[in-house]
Amino acid sequence: MERLVKFEVLGQEYPLYTDAREEDVQEILNLVRSFLEQTGHSSSLPVNKLAILTSLNMAGKYVKLKRDFDEYKLQINNEVDLLHHKINQAL
Repeated sequence: MERLVKFEVLGQEYPLYTDAREEDVQEILNLVRSFLEQTGHSSSLPVNKLAILTSLNMAGKYVKLKRDFDEYKLQINNEVDLLHHKINQAL
């Protein structure tokens, strides 16, 4: 069931409607805050630029994770095919 969650980032409060579990919401917020710190929260960048840089940083991590997962799936599929072939030969 969707609910309203209010959270604070960089001193500003934001409302968000979500059906995510509370644990997931907290993990997401912690991740966003971590990326903000990595991007340069202590710098004198305007908030909008910091948000864009953080979004790009997170998107880059997502793209890498997706690529790694796709490679993993391909590797697993190849191994399954090889095992399937070996089982068929043994029969």
